[in-house]
Amino acid sequence: MNNTTSNKHLAISERLLSLDVFRGLTMFLLIGEATFLYEHLLQFGTEGGLWQSFVLQFHHHPWNGLRFWDLIQPFFMFIVGVAMPFSFAARWAKGQSWSDSFKHAVTRSAILLFLGWALYCIGPGRITFELWDVLAQLSVTYLIAFLIMRKSMTVQFGISIGLLLLTEVLYRTWSVPGYDQAFTPGHNFGSWMDMLLMGKVSAGHWIAFNAIPTSAHTIWGVLAGMILMSKRDWQSKLKIIGFAGLAMLAIGYGLDSVTPIVKRISTTTFVFASGGWALLTLAFLYWLIDVRRIRSWAVFSTFVGMNPLFIYLFSHTGGTEWFRKLIHPFVFGIFSFASDAFKLTVESLLLWGLLWALTYWLYKKKIFIRI
Repeated sequence: MNNTTSNKHLAISERLLSLDVFRGLTMFLLIGEATFLYEHLLQFGTEGGLWQSFVLQFHHHPWNGLRFWDLIQPFFMFIVGVAMPFSFAARWAKGQSWSDSFKHAVTRSAILLFLGWALYCIGPGRITFELWDVLAQLSVTYLIAFLIMRKSMTVQFGISIGLLLLTEVLYRTWSVPGYDQAFTPGHNFGSWMDMLLMGKVSAGHWIAFNAIPTSAHTIWGVLAGMILMSKRDWQSKLKIIGFAGLAMLAIGYGLDSVTPIVKRISTTTFVFASGGWALLTLAFLYWLIDVRRIRSWAVFSTFVGMNPLFIYLFSHTGGTEWFRKLIHPFVFGIFSFASDAFKLTVESLLLWGLLWALTYWLYKKKIFIRI
């Protein structure tokens, strides 16, 4: 494929299918978690064996380290950022003012914050105040990324680094007794902030302040989106995004001995390492799907990616359990001869398929839930 043909084909006006696939694959894996499939798969194999080592990649690392599952939330934040230049460019091309775009961004952030808060009330069945959900965090990262989106790429990148430096300084210099141990679970600056905001800390040591450092993921997504929208040839786009990804991996993993890679408190090294993987994943999918046009394998994922907010909320607000009640008697009846671990795994796989089928049905009916 020559450059002229490629550049024409990858015009700004064309939908970036690689982004749809990236979003869809991320959401497909997320709804798999909602079925408890990854938990059930741990029941097979021997402890410490190859199978369990593989399945553990679909569980968050307990503290210092990085597993595949730790990348899902950064991917989600990053993907939102990549889509923003395309979305707002379309709005501005239609004559929408910056003021109207700002109102839209603020409204969307407020809705995301409300949904992120409300999800933590459904589980306990009472009003509570917890801001650890990904939607609550995204409400902050999205608004920050929007507010600086019209600045130069250099300024945007500089602000993202500034947010990481602020995080690093606060964690290392905070001196309040009991919360002055920078990278100790429950005894750091982030935990102090949670006590101040919510009067409690997360049992899993998640931190609400993570919205500040992980804003870099959304900002870097915006920058990647701007590069993909630019008039550069596809080779240049891949080189820039790929090199940035490799550089961030080197920084993140290289400085792990200085600042530990901890997803639960979103340390600076974690943000760099996960951001590097996000950039490299986008570069690979862009090359494979939008340049080489090898895309038939990924069609299934785009249906999930077309309704990400709906399927996330549905699967986390009782929808998965409703489906489970429908199929449970049949799975346990048909496979009555098998172990509980096997039956639960089959049930989760069927649930995963039903959740996917729901997104496919919505796609076919052209029903898209957006804010």
